[in-house]
Amino acid sequence: MPPKDFTRTFDIIYYQLKHYPQEVCIALCNPEKPEKKYSTQETVDAINKVSVGLMRLGIKKGDKIAIVSPNRPEWSILDHAILQLGAIDVPLYPTISPEEYEFILNDSESVAIFVGSTDIWQRVKPALEKTPNIKHVFSFDGLEGTKHWEELFVEPTEEELQKLEEYKQAVQPDDLATILYTSGTTGVPKGVMLTHGNFTSNVQGTFDLLPMKPGDRALSFLPINHVFERHMVYLYQAKGLQIYFVDDLNNIVPCAQKVKPHVFATVPRLLEKVYERILQKGLELTGFKRAIFFGALNFAKNYNPEDPPTGFKKLLHKLYDKLVFSKWREALGGEITALVSGGAALRPDLARIFWAAGIPVLEGYGLTETSPVIAVNRLEPGGFKIGTVGPPLFNVEVKIAEDGEILTRGPHVMKGYYKRPDLTKEVIDEEGWFHTGDIGVIVDGKFLKITDRKKELFKTAGGKYVAPQPIENSLKASLLIENAMVVGEGRKFPAALIVPSEENLKSWMEANGIKWEGLEKALQNPKVIDKYREIIKEVNKHLAKPEQIKRFAFVTDTWSVETGELTPTMKLKRRVLNEKYKDIIDGIYEGTVGYDVYKE
Repeated sequence: MPPKDFTRTFDIIYYQLKHYPQEVCIALCNPEKPEKKYSTQETVDAINKVSVGLMRLGIKKGDKIAIVSPNRPEWSILDHAILQLGAIDVPLYPTISPEEYEFILNDSESVAIFVGSTDIWQRVKPALEKTPNIKHVFSFDGLEGTKHWEELFVEPTEEELQKLEEYKQAVQPDDLATILYTSGTTGVPKGVMLTHGNFTSNVQGTFDLLPMKPGDRALSFLPINHVFERHMVYLYQAKGLQIYFVDDLNNIVPCAQKVKPHVFATVPRLLEKVYERILQKGLELTGFKRAIFFGALNFAKNYNPEDPPTGFKKLLHKLYDKLVFSKWREALGGEITALVSGGAALRPDLARIFWAAGIPVLEGYGLTETSPVIAVNRLEPGGFKIGTVGPPLFNVEVKIAEDGEILTRGPHVMKGYYKRPDLTKEVIDEEGWFHTGDIGVIVDGKFLKITDRKKELFKTAGGKYVAPQPIENSLKASLLIENAMVVGEGRKFPAALIVPSEENLKSWMEANGIKWEGLEKALQNPKVIDKYREIIKEVNKHLAKPEQIKRFAFVTDTWSVETGELTPTMKLKRRVLNEKYKDIIDGIYEGTVGYDVYKE
C-alpha cells in the first residue's frame, strides 16, 4: 500500500529525507553546462533558505508566484519553497507569446516572477510593462534587469525558522497549490486550480504502479510546468529516485546515454520520432544486416506482451534482441525499466514495437483538471492491454455516460477554474463527476480505452459523425507524413491536410530514382502525389465509408508549439489550423485545391 505520510506536496521531499535520503536527489544534465547536483539534505536546506528569503520579501499564504523556465533543479527547489509557505505557484510555458504572458500574469494576480534563460526573458519582459502587480523579478541565471535568485538563499534566524514552521503547519491538504493555465485547443487560457491534496492523492494512487526502487535514476525533459511531468517529479521524489533534469530537448539522447535512466515520461510524438530515426537507419542498411533489421521490425509489429512468444518464436525473439533490439536500448542508456506515455494517444503498433524491444511503454490517461492521472497501464501480468490506457487508479472513480463521455470523480478532481465558476459548473456536475470531454469504453471489464475527443467529433453534411484523431494517427504512421489534420465539419466528405516529412520524402525519392529539386517541386510530381494516394488508400481500407478521406492537400509549414499550431503536449490546435488554412480547406471542397484520393 502507498504511504500516507504526505498530504501536502512539500511533505514529499521530507518523506524522502526521512526514509531514503539520496546523494543525488535532483541534478542538471546538460553537456554544455557545469554539473549541478543536490543531495536530499542539500535540497531540503535550499528549499528552507528560499522560503525564508521569500518571507523576507513579504510573501505570504495565498500570494501567487509565476515560474517560467525549462526543467532544472532550481524549478523543483522553488516549487517546494513557495508551497510550504502556503503561497501558490503559477507555472507558465517558456514558448507562449508576450500577450499570453500578459494575460496570465494579470489574471492570476501574480506578485513575483522567476525566469530561466535569456530567450525566455526577452519574451516575458514586454509583458511586465503591462502587469503592475508584479513586484519582484528574479532569474535563475542572474540576467540583466532581474535579481539573481541566489539573493533569496539567506541564513535563517531561529525566529524565522519558527515562523516558517508555523507557515508549514498552516497549510492544509485542501489549500490551493497551483494555478495551471491550459493553452488548450480552443479559446482563452483557463486557470486550473489544483490543491495539495489533488497532487498527493494522485501520487499515492500511482505510487505502487511505478516499478522503481530508491536510488534508481529518472530523466525529466517534458516541460515540468505541465501537470504530467510535474506529477512524475513528485512521484519520483516520493519513490526516492534520482532526478536528472534536461533543460534542452536536443540533449535527451546524450543525457540518456550519460545518466542511464531507469524511467522517464514521454509523449507519443517523441516516441514516433525515435521510431522514425530507427527506421531511417534501417533503410540505410544493405544485405544481411538489412534483412535482419526488417525481420526484427516485422516480428516487433506483431508482438503481444500479453501473450509472450514461446518455442521457436521465443528463440527468434532472443536472436533479434541480441542483434537489433539491444542497440535500441543502448541508445536510451541501456537500463530502461519502463517509459510512461501520456498527453495524447499512443499508436498500438508503436507500443508493440517498443515492448518487443524490451522497452515497456506504460500508456496512461488524464487531464490537467484531474491532477492528472485517471488510469494507467501497469507492468504486472494482467495489468496492461495495448490500445488502452489501463485500469483506473484505486482511489479514482470512472464511469461512461450515456453519450460515451468519460466521467471521473475523486480526490484528484480540481478545485475549479480560477475566477470562472461558470466554466467550473459546466464540467463538474452536482454529484462531483468531472466531465472529461473524451469519449471512451471499458474493455474486458477494467481497461479504459479512449476513442476520441467529444469536441473533436465532427458531423459531415450527410449527418455522419467522424472521429478525426484515430485517422490522423494512422496517417502519421507513414514515414512520409510529419503531421495531418482531418477536416469535414458540415462538408460532403472528410478530407485531410498533409504535412510531408521533407527529409524522409527526399530519401524515398532518391531511392526510387526521382530527382529531388526541393519540397515544392516534389509535391507537384505525379509519382509523389500517387505515393500519398497509396498511403491514404491504405488507411481508408480500415475505415467505414463515411469516414474515408476523399481528397487531400499538402501544406509545407512545420506545425509546432512555438508557431502556435500545437499545444505543448503536441495536440493539434484545430481552431488555429482551421483559421490558418481556411482558404486551402475551402479550395479542397470547391475542387480548386488538392487531389482526389481515387482518380477517375
